[in-house]
Amino acid sequence: MNQMLKLIGREKELFTQDISSKDSELKAIVSSSRFLVIGGAGSIGQAVTKEIFKRNPKKLHVVDISENNMVELVRDIRSSLGYIDGEFATYALDIGSLEYDAFIKNDGEYDYVLNLSALKHVRSEKDPFTLMRMIDVNIFNTDKTLAQSIQSGVKKYFCVSTDKAANPVNMMGASKRIMEMFLMRKSLEIKISTARFANVAFSDGSLLHGFNQRIQKKQPIVAPNDIKRYFVTPQESGELCLMSCIFGENRDIFFPKLSENLDLISFADIAVRYLKDLGYKPHLCKDEDEARELSKILPQEGKWPCLFTSSDTTGEKDFEEFFTDNETLDMHRFKNLGVIRNEADFDEDKLNAFSKNISGFKQKLSWSKEDIVKEFFTMIPDFGHKEIGKYLDGKM
Repeated sequence: MNQMLKLIGREKELFTQDISSKDSELKAIVSSSRFLVIGGAGSIGQAVTKEIFKRNPKKLHVVDISENNMVELVRDIRSSLGYIDGEFATYALDIGSLEYDAFIKNDGEYDYVLNLSALKHVRSEKDPFTLMRMIDVNIFNTDKTLAQSIQSGVKKYFCVSTDKAANPVNMMGASKRIMEMFLMRKSLEIKISTARFANVAFSDGSLLHGFNQRIQKKQPIVAPNDIKRYFVTPQESGELCLMSCIFGENRDIFFPKLSENLDLISFADIAVRYLKDLGYKPHLCKDEDEARELSKILPQEGKWPCLFTSSDTTGEKDFEEFFTDNETLDMHRFKNLGVIRNEADFDEDKLNAFSKNISGFKQKLSWSKEDIVKEFFTMIPDFGHKEIGKYLDGKM
């Protein structure tokens, strides 16, 4: 943990005081409760699963589409935390499938359902087909598992959102904002809470995780030098989700308070810290070709080729925010956790029209990105999406 904190420019863990003050209550609630974690083999899902596991739950089931990540989760838990008195089981299932529906029908007895599944990459919105899958995973699977939770008598449903849902500029952030609207509708039938939080440092598929991959493969380190982001560690992401799930009131959205412990840092700055931590001196290159060439010779000299450029792709937000000016905040309930309080604010007709129109595209097996963008603008009139025509997959 300390090494990771150093890499993201911090000295202290964010939520230590809040976790400590609620520790006995957390243990009492978790040890007497049954949990289902959906998307539990991703970086945040694994962190949440471990936070629940180490407090000895009565029952903990984990579902994820990734069989390999699930195997690693179990190995990790057995190697670090061992065993619990309650039932712990994992299932390699797609929550959009009939098999998952059968699984819920045969069991479904949970006190808390935590949904961590998501398509989280801005690059996933470049083509209309992956974009449609993003809508399915981020919006409709959430609505479906919410309905199943209501039917099964679950007492609380937690779903992870993103900081990019506040004044969204990309389709991923907008899909999570629309998901929040669907959550609000179901909040009339079940208690829900969620969390918006910063980038999870070195999470699967992230740019920082890519640094590890590039080092192993003797490839250049590439990062934008003009984008600054807030970062939390995987453990902090698990703590934030669990705190929201257990202590969030209906419709609450938890987020990390901005303080001296949480500061913006650029990807390029993290890259430099990361290389120095490994004993390499960063060598700045002028273009991709030079970086690729130098990667064959520089590492032997204790240097690493780096390409730091300005961001020029679709969907990148200039700055990060966890809430908007028109949201109601509670900044006093916790030391380092802020809470957005929400009324059940949603437009039934818009939600129904969105569902119907997306379903129509699927039935015809034909839709364009423009079709979907139009639907998003109907749901979010001030959506800040700009199509630049250049995507991350077109860069090294």
